[in-house]
Amino acid sequence: MDKQDSGVGQQEPQSPGDDSTRPQVGLAPGLDLLVDEHEEEESVDGLTVRHRGIYLLPNLFTTGALFAGFYAIIAAMRGNYEAAPIAIFVAMVFDGLDGRVARLTHTSSKFGAEYDSLSDMVSFGVAPALVVFSWGLGDLGKFGWSAAFIYVACAALRLARFNTQIDSADKNYFTGLASPAAASVIASSVWVCNDAGWVGQALPWELSVFVGLLTALTGFLMIANFPYHSFKNIDFRSRVPFVVMIVMVLIFGLVTVDPPRVLLLSFLAYAASGPLTQFYKLRKQRQG
Repeated sequence: MDKQDSGVGQQEPQSPGDDSTRPQVGLAPGLDLLVDEHEEEESVDGLTVRHRGIYLLPNLFTTGALFAGFYAIIAAMRGNYEAAPIAIFVAMVFDGLDGRVARLTHTSSKFGAEYDSLSDMVSFGVAPALVVFSWGLGDLGKFGWSAAFIYVACAALRLARFNTQIDSADKNYFTGLASPAAASVIASSVWVCNDAGWVGQALPWELSVFVGLLTALTGFLMIANFPYHSFKNIDFRSRVPFVVMIVMVLIFGLVTVDPPRVLLLSFLAYAASGPLTQFYKLRKQRQG
């Protein structure tokens, strides 16, 4: 029998970009017996294409954010209320970089989006709540853990709503306070109190109650329908006037004067901008 007629040595046609049958190069080839290779579908020119593996660079930044959030929890458990807030801010930097790196390098993927959302839940949902609970809310009984839980639950709801509306929402605005900004409010509050010596026995009861109310209120701002500017329309690759760099230098200089208080005031102002913007729009509609 003719080899060509028998079909021996023939290969099935592949769609453009299909790399599911290409040899995969890994650090440990034997691991494929324990872990299934990730496959993901995407549409290219109307054709469904399957890709194996994940993009390394953006997921490294996401892993860095996840590690920073986990470290914040560990630091708070050990009573280090300066390192814990700083770790949350480091997580915020990594979180801001992974999405931009993915867009700049054209390495966005569904896997990366889901991984980023889970990382955000740990770094900006669970970590800030545990940090503030360990710092002062734990001594308030049911009120303390209720305020911390409200924050965690609202962060989960905020991320779930964001994931379901990501394709239809306005890219220039967030609906509700973004979880990194909310976490920054909580982290900077703990940082300011620790810097002032309000820790442990020196912590006033009234201050613990106030921070507990602030924690719950910040959680509600994440699920409220207030518009917050996302700053995603800023093009970092475009040219800017020289005065912009001078302003950036002044901002960095201002932050270094007193990082915890400057960051707290900045993020409190951003958190208040949503309700104020909504109030301004409603007032303008009534006058019109």
